[in-house]
Amino acid sequence: MKILAFAATTSTTSINRQLIDYATRLLDDGLLDDVEIDTIDLNDYEMPIYSIDRQNETGIPQAAHDFFDRIGAADALLISFAEHNGFYTAAYKNIFDWVSRIDMRVYQDKPAVLLSTSIGPGGGANVLNTAVMSGQFFGYDVKASLSIPSFHENFDTGTGALSDDELDQQFRAALTLSLIHISEPTRHICLSRMPSSA
Repeated sequence: MKILAFAATTSTTSINRQLIDYATRLLDDGLLDDVEIDTIDLNDYEMPIYSIDRQNETGIPQAAHDFFDRIGAADALLISFAEHNGFYTAAYKNIFDWVSRIDMRVYQDKPAVLLSTSIGPGGGANVLNTAVMSGQFFGYDVKASLSIPSFHENFDTGTGALSDDELDQQFRAALTLSLIHISEPTRHICLSRMPSSA
């Protein structure tokens, strides 16, 4: 099974990129058998800000076609969404807008595990909910979603792993329970933990 993985941000210090790195390391270390990881960096798909005028003048950039083709070559998707003002990052939204001009079903009906995290207790839940709810329109077959609250309290940057045992179990479940059943009918697993009041 080939999994396309990326953080939906261009920040080189992104905590969502650290979360993706942890997920891909778990998969590479044998969390699932027969898995090939294709990790991409959104910086490699930088394009001018989308507008219909620009599309009519110059066409769809090759980078948009390349991004679409990487999705098409995958069996499943693993994406962690950074949240900017309650929504997608501008960089991700711009790539998405360009690729949607190739095909509105950007994600080509691939099974997907969607993640998010933030430094606050919300865990990027707003942007994650947006991504999950839009799945039916843009070609996600969302198998699992999980937001990680208060990243710096729950993630050990020294080891590059979740330090909260309960969250780590949920995280591993989101990966294993969803990806091992990618050929079965859609069954969305939504895993989350309410932040403590402390």
